[in-house]
Amino acid sequence: MIQLKYINKLCILLGVFIIISCVNDDDYNIPLPSDSENISIPENKITTFRAVQQRYEQAVNSGDLIARIYEDEDIYIEGYVISSDAAGNFFEELIIQNKIDDSDTDADPRLGLKVDINVGSLSDTYEFGRKIYIKLAGLTIGESNGVITIGKGDAVKVKQIQAAEYRDIVIRTNEVATIIPKVVSPENLTNADQNTLIQMDNMQLNRFELGATYASESIDEYDGLRTLESCDSGTSILMQTSTFSDFKSVIIPQGKGSITGVFSRDFGDDFNVIIVNSVTDVNFDSSERCDPIELDCGLASSIGTSNLFYEDFESQKNNKPIVIDGWTNYIEAGTEAWEGYSSTSSNASLGRSARFQSASSGDASNIGWLITPVIDLDTYSSATLRFKTSNSLADSSFMEVLYSLDWDGTEDHITSATWGVLSAAYVVKDSDSFVPWFNSGTVDLSCATGTIHIAFKFTGSGQDTFDGVYELDEVRVDYVE
Repeated sequence: MIQLKYINKLCILLGVFIIISCVNDDDYNIPLPSDSENISIPENKITTFRAVQQRYEQAVNSGDLIARIYEDEDIYIEGYVISSDAAGNFFEELIIQNKIDDSDTDADPRLGLKVDINVGSLSDTYEFGRKIYIKLAGLTIGESNGVITIGKGDAVKVKQIQAAEYRDIVIRTNEVATIIPKVVSPENLTNADQNTLIQMDNMQLNRFELGATYASESIDEYDGLRTLESCDSGTSILMQTSTFSDFKSVIIPQGKGSITGVFSRDFGDDFNVIIVNSVTDVNFDSSERCDPIELDCGLASSIGTSNLFYEDFESQKNNKPIVIDGWTNYIEAGTEAWEGYSSTSSNASLGRSARFQSASSGDASNIGWLITPVIDLDTYSSATLRFKTSNSLADSSFMEVLYSLDWDGTEDHITSATWGVLSAAYVVKDSDSFVPWFNSGTVDLSCATGTIHIAFKFTGSGQDTFDGVYELDEVRVDYVE
């Protein structure tokens, strides 16, 4: 009898084990549609991504920080997942867009949204390309890290959708679509491209970061930020990679090619970034690079005892184009020029400075040159260059310090002359703080001969994502007699 009881218990345990082993944990916990089931929401209950964004904008215009969708509003949005947390570069969020490609109409433009969810491993259920519906009743729309976000929340900020409720809110269909990224150059990205999948061609890692990993350098605290640049325009954008990603220690390919990822903003909402789902999204498979010519004599250990010229722009008129004997203020594209500027705000000028601002220009492109007087390096063989730079919300616009040994001094020949980069000179970066001024260092010019011009070149536009402000001051060339 005792032996029979043990046999019965063993049979029961074995049966339970067999039942449990036949049920996948994900399938057991999350009710998913079968292959034959096609979930759909009535058309009269579906709203558009544009309507969601406009509702948020309307709330902001009314003085609110978020927009609420009331519990009795039986409305949904329909979208496709373009993010994946499988490799750890996205965390507790879904990025969705309303189209599978970049087809665009005035009635329904291609747009994206972030959905904030307090759940990990979302890609196990909502993988890349999965079509989903978001039940909007009771949710809030706001801004998180600079991008439009859907979640829960109060009157102040968007908060995460919690684990106990997200399955009823994020409705998974059985459709997995092929997502075709929008092919775009970094200088043509706009706010409408945020939270959408983009592809940038003919890109490469900046030459000063060759050999770097995605996010395991000593300077990488939470994210690795690596500068990518366009071989077509020279425009740069930062690639952001989490230090928790599976591929953080992988070395970034050193050639050039295409990159596909989600266009977004950094954690502090200071600059544009692209975030990839995995290393397979970076296809820098061409061994050829497009690095500029450089003049790199390094930094001098001392400053010359005599001064060839010094310019602090104090004589210039505020908000008027720079006009100085021997200097060239040239507009290559757009309507804006380098101008005199004075500010006492948190990012104060050094008295009066030279400024280039493309914000509110309305121009599709702004390119401006401010070029120094000629320097005869055969006469002043020990010449050094120093200057200071600052920016205010650079927004992916950029300033370069260039040199030419063959420019004849006429505006007509500026763009046809040979210009290289003074690589030893430090110029304020997009990721630098906008408050302080940055010293260039004492740039040695002694390894060049002949006559040289130094140019401070701004590249930007009137677009919100490319309309930064740069300031320049205290430009001086010294030498030893």
